[in-house]
Amino acid sequence: MKNPFEQLDKVLEHSTRLQIMSMLLVHDAIDFNTFKEELKLSDGSLASHMKALERENYVAVTKSFVERKPKTKYKITANGRHAFKKHIDALEAVVRQQRD
Repeated sequence: MKNPFEQLDKVLEHSTRLQIMSMLLVHDAIDFNTFKEELKLSDGSLASHMKALERENYVAVTKSFVERKPKTKYKITANGRHAFKKHIDALEAVVRQQRD
């Protein structure tokens, strides 16, 4: 049997990224400022986490202007949904393994 720890997604191991993905799973799209306020992160910290998720194609970004102000929105991708599910399944397997 495979070691469930080896199945964990390194990108999603960070609690902030796990929170971001959890939020995106529930909501259609979330803008940068909403993430910043909900997660209590600085611009730089949030941007860094979003870049990591973008690199893996876990989130898609759209940029627009609303009343001449930039607006950045994020959506979870199909790849992101799959990775999130795999990661959660691996976490559950870790817990099951500890019970056995």
